[in-house]
Amino acid sequence: MLFLKRRLLIYNKGIISEDRFSSIPKYLDPSSILVYNNTKVVPARLLFRRETGAFIEIFCLEPVSPVEYNLSFAQTAECSWKVIVGNKKKWKGEPISLYIPDSQDENLLKIGLKATLTGDECGEIIVKFTWESGEPFSKVLEHCGKIPIPPYLNRDTELIDIERYQTLYAKYRGSVAAPTAGLHFTNEVLEKVDQMGVLRDSVCLHVGAGTFLPVKSKCIADHQMHSELFSVSLETLSNIYNNIDNKKIIAVGTTSVRTLESLYYLGLQCLKSGVSNWEPSVVGQWDPYNQEEEVSPKEAISALIGYAKFKGVDELVARTRIIIVPSYKFKLVKGLITNFHQPQSTLLLLIAAFIGEDWREVYKYALNNDFRFLSYGDSSLLIPR
Repeated sequence: MLFLKRRLLIYNKGIISEDRFSSIPKYLDPSSILVYNNTKVVPARLLFRRETGAFIEIFCLEPVSPVEYNLSFAQTAECSWKVIVGNKKKWKGEPISLYIPDSQDENLLKIGLKATLTGDECGEIIVKFTWESGEPFSKVLEHCGKIPIPPYLNRDTELIDIERYQTLYAKYRGSVAAPTAGLHFTNEVLEKVDQMGVLRDSVCLHVGAGTFLPVKSKCIADHQMHSELFSVSLETLSNIYNNIDNKKIIAVGTTSVRTLESLYYLGLQCLKSGVSNWEPSVVGQWDPYNQEEEVSPKEAISALIGYAKFKGVDELVARTRIIIVPSYKFKLVKGLITNFHQPQSTLLLLIAAFIGEDWREVYKYALNNDFRFLSYGDSSLLIPR
């Protein structure tokens, strides 16, 4: 197993130590709730070829028609997606066919996947996919696509990535990158977590391509966060509400942090507009830094529960562009399990916001003691002062 020997750095209120990740259950407070992101990575990279011989790579980002992930994945003839196109200058937008290295591959030939450029405005590229096999688009992607591993790995997708670049608890398809903090968890570790009495729950945020983008702006205010879709069940909202006063929420990964913290600001929106007049939309990038009034996290979550019950829905669906930087005041998350991140990333800014200036000591320790960084690297458990 790839992650059995991964190391764990423990930062607990200013004190740094280390262990194996498999020992993490003993460092978790039994009065905690472990919240992870159960999104599932889709094989979103597709390679096409024009009749001229030019290769065109299409990276699926999110569905446009139908707009809902489940509906789009269920389509059996056509659907449209927002995409990134590699070598776009070589493509005029005409229908192009999937590149099949082995021209005798009858299964891929039978699918007959084609792509047509239908929109290209304001930086958003829309492609219409059509196919002839009659199978759901989810199956088309499984047969034709590749798992989009992070570009900093500097290699092509390997067969083993189909399994290892997916968490054990991955459930809902939609991400173009894995919530990699969860890759360390094995069934054995999760069993030990349960034995410790730690509760487990989940949220779902479909990780977008923006997770790969470095912060290039000299001023962080100039960095634009991409919008990402997330959903939280009524059961999870109720679980948070019922335990928020006596249990610590420990987020598995930065995507879980951003989802949980976004709930607070959705709750503020709901309270301001009133349950009957409000519909969840987007948590803005700078919303947390522009709020004049504050309510307790419990009040905010209560408002969302009230909305769900008023609408008769069993989950809350919204989008978030929230950016978490130093000066941010955390509302729900009290602990974080995360990998080690690269410089000039919004992920590292989130760490700096979470544990303050001690992030420098944490990363200094990790570097001096040869901890592995990034997606397939080592892990850390962070409990702020």
